[in-house]
Amino acid sequence: MFRVVRTLGLAFGLLAAVLAAQGPEFAQQYAQRLGGALDELRRSIAALDADAQATGSSREAALERLRRSPDAFAARRGEAARADIERLKSLEAQKQALDAAQSPLGRLFVITRDPDMGIARSAYRDYQPAVPTTTDGIVAGLLGFLAAWGGWRVTADFGRHMARRTRRRRPETTPI
Repeated sequence: MFRVVRTLGLAFGLLAAVLAAQGPEFAQQYAQRLGGALDELRRSIAALDADAQATGSSREAALERLRRSPDAFAARRGEAARADIERLKSLEAQKQALDAAQSPLGRLFVITRDPDMGIARSAYRDYQPAVPTTTDGIVAGLLGFLAAWGGWRVTADFGRHMARRTRRRRPETTPI
């Protein structure tokens, strides 16, 4: 029986290793989407800057003019452009933090600390599981294996100890 429990523990640990390795893989796919979002926001804001410069305005003056426009459409476009500029700043800060993450699993911690939910949802929706062979993937897999296998062993050992204890406590009856 002990061999079956030990084999199940090993299988459970291997499954946990594969599942844990998905964290760095998700972080990589998130980072790719982040790069795409940054490129698109930069293109959009560069077009706004070019239009403002062509009309002899600064970015801020053009945004203010749009926001104060009596035309509801123009006013909404001004607010959307201001939101895009703020989002660009936020995403650039996150990209810098991702690039600076040097510890194993560091990128995953950066993402979980302050994710852009739109990018995270899109990355999750299109996520393709894979077992990364990067250092982060190997470390995550190893940690997942050790946590699951160790937890299984502790639980199995405790259960075995309790079973032995129960067997010892049974009162012996003598036949009449």
